[in-house]
Amino acid sequence: MLTSPWDLILTALFAATGIWCAIDLIAHRPHARSSDGTLTQHTLIDVNHLVMSAAMIVMIWTSVIDAATWAQVIVFAIFALALVPGLLAKTATRERVSLAAHVGLNAAMIWMLAAMPLLMAGMEMGHDGSSGHHHGGGSEMMATATPAWADVVNLLFVALSAAAAVWWLVALFGRRRRLHDLCYAAMAAGMALMLLVMNA
Repeated sequence: MLTSPWDLILTALFAATGIWCAIDLIAHRPHARSSDGTLTQHTLIDVNHLVMSAAMIVMIWTSVIDAATWAQVIVFAIFALALVPGLLAKTATRERVSLAAHVGLNAAMIWMLAAMPLLMAGMEMGHDGSSGHHHGGGSEMMATATPAWADVVNLLFVALSAAAAVWWLVALFGRRRRLHDLCYAAMAAGMALMLLVMNA
């Protein structure tokens, strides 16, 4: 679980992105499928971010790693793989970069789910610090610290998420789908912030 006020701030942010994706899905329901019956890329991205928003809110308030967590890892891996063909299509470079950013956010989400115990270890150590002098548990506290390699990998995903947020913010000024880009930028910024807070 995250500490206050980050729990409330991030919950509000991801609730907003989830609601926007749900509204957009309803608005585009008649055009949700292509001529061959498969979901359109637009619909797939909306569903991906709707599910991601819900999963992020759950992670804010719980810190349990169980079968459901690994099921989410599989789901977001499937979403990422489903978006990859779009990277190979003959589309504008801007569209391919946006797709790559979506795939990158899925990778960051998978990392967050899988590495949550490692990332939260530092927070738990900080919470136990006030009682460490009473119990003489200095070595136990060190044992629960987040490994250095996990800190480095986490910072890479923070940078990736932040770069995606900047990309979509810049895109706000060059495209008509400004609400979409704002939603994606908020999701990416929230991802970067949550990774930092979890690893604090």
